[in-house]
Amino acid sequence: MLSLVLDTNVLVSALWAPGSVPDAAIAASFAHHARVLYDARILAEYRTVLARPKFKKIDPARAAALIAKLVALGQHVADVAPWTGAMKDDDDRMFVEVALAGRATLLVTGNLRDFPQDLGFEVQTPAMVLATLSGLGPM
Repeated sequence: MLSLVLDTNVLVSALWAPGSVPDAAIAASFAHHARVLYDARILAEYRTVLARPKFKKIDPARAAALIAKLVALGQHVADVAPWTGAMKDDDDRMFVEVALAGRATLLVTGNLRDFPQDLGFEVQTPAMVLATLSGLGPM
């Protein structure tokens, strides 16, 4: 079963632009019964970032519905150990920690360069995920 962690930028991009590649990648993940992994920190960040004034264009009901779907169809990872490896952006550390603790297949982000590539799971952009789930690329 495909299990993944969604970086906040992917969630925000999907909500900001319905029908966009990030939106389609999330929809394809659900269609393929992917298990979205999260913890309390990730959910808090999603909500905090979406509450920023610059994202007021995003429909709050749509945002709440997507987060509710992630929670309902995903998996809360409760026992998350700290990971002390090098990161370009320390704010992204929680995504790596949840991916490791939940044994994710991949981490989906718009910022590939911010994540190490040798952690036991793939780091892919939404376009890469969409291509893979459409049968056009490897995972």
